[in-house]
Amino acid sequence: AGSGAGADMRTEISTAAAFVTRLLRAAGGVGEEQLRCFRECLQEAMHEHYKHHWFPLVPSKGSGYRCIRINHKMDPLIGKAAGMIGLSHERLFQLLPSELTLWVDPFEVSYRIGEDGSICVLYESPQPGGKVAKQLESRTSCKEEWRIGRSSPSKSYNMMTVS
Repeated sequence: AGSGAGADMRTEISTAAAFVTRLLRAAGGVGEEQLRCFRECLQEAMHEHYKHHWFPLVPSKGSGYRCIRINHKMDPLIGKAAGMIGLSHERLFQLLPSELTLWVDPFEVSYRIGEDGSICVLYESPQPGGKVAKQLESRTSCKEEWRIGRSSPSKSYNMMTVS
C-alpha cells in the first residue's frame, strides 16, 4: 500500500461521489452525460481537497475537514462540481436532500440524511493492522430512509415548488 498522502483514497472518494450522483439521478431532470461529468468533477474536487488530510493510520483525524455537508448551505465541493455542469445551488437544493452529511474517511464512507437520521455505511473495509471497525447501530433501514427522507421537507422552512 502506498504511504503517500492520499495514496489510497480512490475507493472512498469514488464511493462518495457515486452516492451523491445517485441522489441526483433519483431526483430526475439531470442527463446521464451531465451526471457523469458531475461525478468526475466531484471526485477531482474531493481528491484535491483531501490530499493533505488523509491519514490511514488515524482514520478519524481530519474527519470534520473531509465531511461533505448540505444543511441550508450547499457543500462547496458539491457546489463546484454542479457548477461545472451548469446546475445552480438553488437547483441542487431542489434535487438533493436539504440535510445530508457524508463522512469520507479512510476505510469507511457513511452518510446520514436529516439531522436525526440513522447513520448508514456505504463502504467499509477492514483497517490494516487488524483493528476492528466500529460497529454501527442500524444499517437495515437506510435505503428506505433516504426515499422517505427525501419526500418530507425539512421542518425549518417551507418548500417552494416551481412548476
